[in-house]
Amino acid sequence: MGDITPGCSLNDHQRAMTAILCEFDRICRTLDIPYVLFAGTLLGAVRHGGFIPWDDDLDVMMHRDDYDRFLREAEKIIDADQFFLQKEFSHHWPMFFSKMRLNKTACLEKFHPRDKSMHQGIYIDIFPCDNAYDSNVLRKLQFYSSKVVIAKSLFRRGYDTDSKKKKLFMAFCRVLPMAPFLRLTKGKKKKGKIYHSFLGGASKYSKNIYPETFFTERTAVTFEGREYPAPKDYSRLLIQLYGEDYMSLPPEEERRVKQHAILVDTENSYENYSDYRDGMTFDVYTRSIR
Repeated sequence: MGDITPGCSLNDHQRAMTAILCEFDRICRTLDIPYVLFAGTLLGAVRHGGFIPWDDDLDVMMHRDDYDRFLREAEKIIDADQFFLQKEFSHHWPMFFSKMRLNKTACLEKFHPRDKSMHQGIYIDIFPCDNAYDSNVLRKLQFYSSKVVIAKSLFRRGYDTDSKKKKLFMAFCRVLPMAPFLRLTKGKKKKGKIYHSFLGGASKYSKNIYPETFFTERTAVTFEGREYPAPKDYSRLLIQLYGEDYMSLPPEEERRVKQHAILVDTENSYENYSDYRDGMTFDVYTRSIR
């Protein structure tokens, strides 16, 4: 890797993600496409006015119709010199959600990409929410179908796990066709009263079912000094995701970075790490190689 010194501070990483969010927001406002801050990003906005201090990712969510339109139209106006839209199920990205990435940066996640041409810059996650069926039985089928979609996508990306159960499930899902499970997961075409986020939310069924108002009725919250859209009834959503005491800080020993990546660099492109070797590990938010 020559003279490259990998790593950056968590604050540097968060500032880079904020820059991506600003561009994402600009595009959505220009195209009049609604979205909301979601999950830990929403919690951070409400509880901290920005990032949860130890958070290293950023999530937004859009209804499937708006998400599809964003994927069709955003490339026409995105600042392509600085940003890259990594679309779901695209040539170099086999996943079931999309990302917007910052060019000339690096964020090598905890997997071994099967596609060496995959863009691996710093990113924000863009998740779709889909129409849920009215029937509880069909909604459960949507949930289990989503697990097949997720498993097949993770395998194609190069997901590593020590769990024998996960390995067996991914091996089983490899032989299943993607299309019917994805179609069932997306649900009915006509919008109803219930949405789900099986392809972008928590792992539990109960935390992924929402009334449509969570995403159709919006307000503004402050995130890192700027206002962004959020569900109007964000308190109910946060209670569903994190419990009644979501405004309380977790115990001090739990306030630590999840470290979604093995390497983050705000100053050098992921392309500079093409000779990354298995067995070499990095202190993510420092400047050292072990």
